[in-house]
Amino acid sequence: MKVGIVGTGAVGCACANALVMRGSAREIALVDRTAARAKAVATDIGYGAPLFPRVQIADGPYAVLADAAIVLVTVGINEKTGGATDRSDPAGRLRLLDTNIKIYDDVIPKIVRAAPRAVILVVTDPPDPLADVARNLAGHDRVLSTGTYLDSLRFRVHLGARLGISPETVEAQVVGEHGTSQVFLWSSARIAGVPVQEAIRRHGLAFDTFRSGLEQDVRYANIAIIEGNNASQYGIGMVSARIAEIVARDERAVIPIGSYNSHYGVTLSLPSIVGREGVIEILEPNLSDEEQSGLKRSAENIRQALSKVGAR
Repeated sequence: MKVGIVGTGAVGCACANALVMRGSAREIALVDRTAARAKAVATDIGYGAPLFPRVQIADGPYAVLADAAIVLVTVGINEKTGGATDRSDPAGRLRLLDTNIKIYDDVIPKIVRAAPRAVILVVTDPPDPLADVARNLAGHDRVLSTGTYLDSLRFRVHLGARLGISPETVEAQVVGEHGTSQVFLWSSARIAGVPVQEAIRRHGLAFDTFRSGLEQDVRYANIAIIEGNNASQYGIGMVSARIAEIVARDERAVIPIGSYNSHYGVTLSLPSIVGREGVIEILEPNLSDEEQSGLKRSAENIRQALSKVGAR
């Protein structure tokens, strides 16, 4: 199994490191506009690679991506550099779209020429509208966005921390946009089959206050991380590695992930079956009226962002 990564900045390096440590692939191919940087990253990680399952790490021009099952695209301006770290700004990550579209216009056709059968995973912010751009540039539907997978994990972690339980036992999802309009599925959140809202009441907590604080922490988790460490990279690196292995191994696992949804006309996240060809089937969860309205608003948020930059 071969996984490609285009872009060896902070996020690209975190993806590569996670792939090696998880044993996600037998081959990892790194591409960067600065060839010396890709070579240095491959060399650096390669020295520690013997501690983990066997892997070959290569670097080079786009041709090195040949035969990759999936290519992770991490290139582009990040939130801090792009001025997308203001909690009061409703645009959030979408502020980066115009600049990063220009970069994708150059990069995506090169990926497709080098690895025409690969699934393309958009990691760059904002990943959902950029996945729509990449899909049009690639000319195929094997394009995914990391979407709300990381947001869903953050939801679970914060629920676990507040209720004093392991996040592994929490079932909770965020859907829609990976951004300020994301939708938390409280109605279906469970702990060992017990509704989360009931568990919150059992702890003597007011649900509305609990919900407001948690959603604030999850929605702006990236900004809190950036304020302390300049970049949010490790969590998304782990998530991207997991998605890569699901695709490369044709696992057909069900995760919340971004893909083009014909009903909404944009890429957004819903729980989906993922395998070698990308998303095999989108599963429509039972949503409350509030959640359904939120999902529609989230889709509209993405549509408006794309229309403003003249991209569809």
